[in-house]
Amino acid sequence: MLDYKTIITQRYALHMSGRQIADTLGVSKSGVNDFLKAFETCETLSYPLPKGITNYGIYSQVYGKPDPVSADSGFVMPDYSFVDKELTGRKNMTLIFLWGRYKNQCIADKAKFYSYRQFCSRYADWIQSHSESLHLNAVAGEKLEVDFAGKTFEVIDRLTGEALTIVVFVSVLPYSQYIYAEGMLSTKESDWICVNNHMLEFFGGVTPLVVCDNCKQAVTANKDWIEPELNKDYAEWAEHNGTVIMPAKVRRPRYKSSVENSVGILEKGFFHELEDLQFFSIEDFNRELWIRLDRLNRRALAGKDYSRHDRWLEEKNTLLPLPSVQYQYTERKEAKVSSDFHVRFDNAYYSVPYKYAHKSVLIMATTGTVTITSRSGEVLCEWPRAHSKGLWQTNPDHLPAGYKGTLEWNGPYFRQKAAAVGPYTSRVIDGVLSSRKYEVQTYRQCVGILGYAKKYNKKTLEECCRQAVESGRVSYTFIRNAIQGVAAETMDTADTARINEEKNQGAFLRSAEASNLNRLLARSRNLMKQEGGCTDDNR
Repeated sequence: MLDYKTIITQRYALHMSGRQIADTLGVSKSGVNDFLKAFETCETLSYPLPKGITNYGIYSQVYGKPDPVSADSGFVMPDYSFVDKELTGRKNMTLIFLWGRYKNQCIADKAKFYSYRQFCSRYADWIQSHSESLHLNAVAGEKLEVDFAGKTFEVIDRLTGEALTIVVFVSVLPYSQYIYAEGMLSTKESDWICVNNHMLEFFGGVTPLVVCDNCKQAVTANKDWIEPELNKDYAEWAEHNGTVIMPAKVRRPRYKSSVENSVGILEKGFFHELEDLQFFSIEDFNRELWIRLDRLNRRALAGKDYSRHDRWLEEKNTLLPLPSVQYQYTERKEAKVSSDFHVRFDNAYYSVPYKYAHKSVLIMATTGTVTITSRSGEVLCEWPRAHSKGLWQTNPDHLPAGYKGTLEWNGPYFRQKAAAVGPYTSRVIDGVLSSRKYEVQTYRQCVGILGYAKKYNKKTLEECCRQAVESGRVSYTFIRNAIQGVAAETMDTADTARINEEKNQGAFLRSAEASNLNRLLARSRNLMKQEGGCTDDNR
């Protein structure tokens, strides 16, 4: 039997052609068109369909004869409202158990009963017919539902030619059936928060309740449904917006039937049009998506003189107002305060009160601010987030009085280390120490420069510093870029071999001398001369 209800809905609600409907359902086009012709001439049935009608009832009225399954009126119709209540209200309840109970009762009453297959098919019809009217009983502004569509799309990266997957986020206000959708290239927590923010902007408010799927972006665990464990960021998003997150029961789609139906409408509707288009950016995809979504929202509902948009204008007045400041996703990281009283985050440096030197702190960063707290949660400081690499932000109040001579990392310490290398190294360290407003901001650079004396040797570092001074480029960057070339010119074979050995721990290495064939041959000749042997030269 054809799915007559779906055929009628797609034809009159979504304005799909017979071919499109046939392709969607995987049936013949002629069968769909023949039924639609018969339906249009039916005098007892029209669109919108009466509440609760089944595919079998449609067949009976359109073709004027009993449906092929229940031609014998002796069949007992199951109480599907009771079946649905049992399935949704009792843990581990199954259809086959309920069918068995129905069958045994019919046998006891000496009545005819449907087969298990017919029992399930009719239950599916009952669910569909009732879910279509659920929104009629919804309360304006009570809740909104969110989910991902099952259908995905592709966007082609113009630079690499790589095909990237687009996932579609869908949300709906059950009362008005007003739909929002947005394509996403990533479903990371930050993107999930962002798309939920866009959803609230679109609806123009928030509801007291948000019903979501059990996706990892929203729910960490939902074992018993009573006390679900929410994703921390999503829970904070809800608290910020004055709403409550209620995950649906696992494998119970009717707990969010409105968004499930909305996903079905999109997938059976204009998603087919989007499938035929090629996209080179997520912006292009969303632009096309939103054009078609606006048409759908403004189109009159089947058999009604109003649209989803009309109902939303009514429902909008019942929504809770949005906060003045939009919730921002927060990155979290634990870090250790260095001897220079700064922590590093996202390639930038932020000062912390000096008493927290060498202690672990917590960093919480939004797009605009970086907040640093103690492990106990005490806010230590807040900084504007740096958006350029290597930026230092220092509060002089965070530095101890006389800090330049109090800790291991200080000016005298680095000057003493530099003097042990040579006069040019001292001049470079002096220049670096005075290069910033706060000396403490240069300590890491000093550590880096003086570290080359150990990595190579003092002679190499001193020569590199000489070149830096004479060229007028006294900086850590110059030393870092030049030191390897200087090392190649000044270091002897033993030092080169040592460095290579450190770089290749455990590997078999030949010395630099041994790798030079000419040196090897010359050494061999000298040894032979000393021993009075012959060489190629005197043979």
